[in-house]
Amino acid sequence: FAAAAAGELADGALTEAAVQAAVHAATRYVAEGGARAVATEERPDPPEPAPADGDITGDAVRLAARVRTAGGTVVAAGGCFDLLHAGHVALLQAARRAGDCLIVCVNSDDSVRRRKGAGRPLVPAADRVRVLRALECVDAVAVFDEDTPERILGELRPHIWAKGGDYARTELPEQPLVESWGGQVLLLPYLDGRSTTGLARRAALAPAAGRPG
Repeated sequence: FAAAAAGELADGALTEAAVQAAVHAATRYVAEGGARAVATEERPDPPEPAPADGDITGDAVRLAARVRTAGGTVVAAGGCFDLLHAGHVALLQAARRAGDCLIVCVNSDDSVRRRKGAGRPLVPAADRVRVLRALECVDAVAVFDEDTPERILGELRPHIWAKGGDYARTELPEQPLVESWGGQVLLLPYLDGRSTTGLARRAALAPAAGRPG
């Protein structure tokens, strides 16, 4: 347990994630007969936080395949998730309850910049991924560089594509693709008054508000 936890922390994992990985490692160590399991120890599923976009996207695709093979329901949700807020968390928690795993598809920095403008993202992709993977409701994260997520959805083939209720189904270009393999778009309630743009605007105005006129 101690060795596995130390290794995870050295790799940059958060404390909670390191402890979870160490518990899995210790359990397998006992189940497989002791010391012979140490040399070939693998990360548990879902994989722990890692900054490399290519690696985590591959992990997400493999997780989706395993869940489908086991007869489970794969749920995917997507967005920029720049300045994660309560609205995001509520949406992701609701999406996770709809199936057996939740994979979050995140726009890369270039993709966010094209969609939101030169001042975005406020938080780089590696940090956005790390924060998302720290959420208990998120099983894996995939990063995509395109403006829309059709390519990564084609690799994940989720049974459910979850979006906030502020989207009209006719506005989703990925809907026909998801439905082509029998999947469905699920619109979930979204907390009013929560947005990254609003948070950024209030943060920018806060110092000025505190200065004497």
